[in-house]
Amino acid sequence: MKGKTNWWATGLLLLGSFIIIIPLYMAFIVSLKNPQQLAESILAIPDSFQISNYLKAIEMTNYFQSLMNSAYVTIPTVIVVLGVNSMVSYAIARNMDKKYFKFLYYYFISAMFIPFPLIMLPIVKEMAMLSLDNLSGLILLYIVYALPLNVFIYVGYIKSLPRSIEEAAIIDGANVWQIFWRIIFPVLKPINATIAILTALKAWNDFLLPLLMISDRSNMTLPLVQHVFQSQFSTNYSLAFASYILALLPMLLVYIVAQKKIISGVMRGSVKG
Repeated sequence: MKGKTNWWATGLLLLGSFIIIIPLYMAFIVSLKNPQQLAESILAIPDSFQISNYLKAIEMTNYFQSLMNSAYVTIPTVIVVLGVNSMVSYAIARNMDKKYFKFLYYYFISAMFIPFPLIMLPIVKEMAMLSLDNLSGLILLYIVYALPLNVFIYVGYIKSLPRSIEEAAIIDGANVWQIFWRIIFPVLKPINATIAILTALKAWNDFLLPLLMISDRSNMTLPLVQHVFQSQFSTNYSLAFASYILALLPMLLVYIVAQKKIISGVMRGSVKG
């Protein structure tokens, strides 16, 4: 019975891997072909690789500028979210017996149920009135939008932590800030990994907010540049897929380099929860 279960699990994993790898393989192969090679066969490996597709895509999409724009938005967003959201959640989790903090918790959670299209245009108009229709405005909005879900995750995790260590630190003369940064925040490392992944993926891959807020070509993030590029060169599939691979590459490299820490952090966080 155990062997049968393992075979089913192995088969599902292989099927899932196949479903993920085949589109990536097709995208990569198409990006290395010229139109003539693409017309002959989509899946076949070409006789000669058209590296020039990538060079053209880099030049025509202003790739490195848009890459820096995405990094400028994503990195500060993740740092601020981890610091601010964890502090807010710690205060709520340790004071849930008080009406104000309990109300605050449900107030934040309720924001998850507000459809974004309902508030989309008013927010964009307000950001424009405040002269925040730029990359800094994107950072601010991503930080705010991350708060409801992150508070929900953090509070559940922090409530499972024993108070004994904090009580011992108070006896030793530590204040609230010292307790949080020296004791609680390091313990949050597993769940911080999960929050960092979710926040980074949202900020890096988001298309709608940059589309609504960013009009200056020099401030466009990678997803927005891909949209503009695709609308201009929709018939040149080799060039388009080369630009897609370039957009995918940064986050893929980050995951490959940090996969052990990411997986271990997520697993420890799920076990703790």
